[in-house]
Amino acid sequence: MVETSGIIGVALVALGMVLTPGPNMIYLVSRSITQGRRAGVISLGGVAVGFLVYLIITNLGLSVVFIAVPELYVAVKLAGALYLGYLAWTALKPGGISVFAPQEIPPDTPRKLFTMGLVTNLLNPKIAIMYLSLIPQFVNPDDGNVLLQGILLGSVQIAVALTVNLSIVLAAGSISGFLARRPAWLKVQRYVMGAALGTLAVTLAIDTSAPSAPN
Repeated sequence: MVETSGIIGVALVALGMVLTPGPNMIYLVSRSITQGRRAGVISLGGVAVGFLVYLIITNLGLSVVFIAVPELYVAVKLAGALYLGYLAWTALKPGGISVFAPQEIPPDTPRKLFTMGLVTNLLNPKIAIMYLSLIPQFVNPDDGNVLLQGILLGSVQIAVALTVNLSIVLAAGSISGFLARRPAWLKVQRYVMGAALGTLAVTLAIDTSAPSAPN
């Protein structure tokens, strides 16, 4: 079975990743602020299914493809780094918008909210790197079946991510109102978000780790 240190390690990595603003947080916050908490929760349902998709396909052998074609794995990481770099520039550039700043967004149906949450997560480079590169580092072949370890560790990541994201969805409106009354804080939040995204983009770009093969 998975060692306690591995579970704690994945939980800490997952917590750091989910607290770093990215596509999931931006979408969930924007929907929660403009359309209400119910819309945010429905969108989070789509995000949750996206996590399950990653959990299944990575543990059933997607990493084997990247091991066989390392250039493809590098391309995925670089594409993720470029995308996060773009998000960082969007936040830091003059006139950039904070993720918690109210914006005019047309309301969506529950089906579209769920679908967009799913698609946003599936195309999220942070989650792809999490499952293809970070979580496998905590899998130890000496501790038993690698497939079961991967599923357990992935489940830990999902639990952490959904708990934090649900808290953000429920608090988004209050946070937005708080920051709206304090423009200076809103600017600071935007700079912190941009710096975090930029740091993650650089980290992904220079990362040389390889995916682990399933048992």
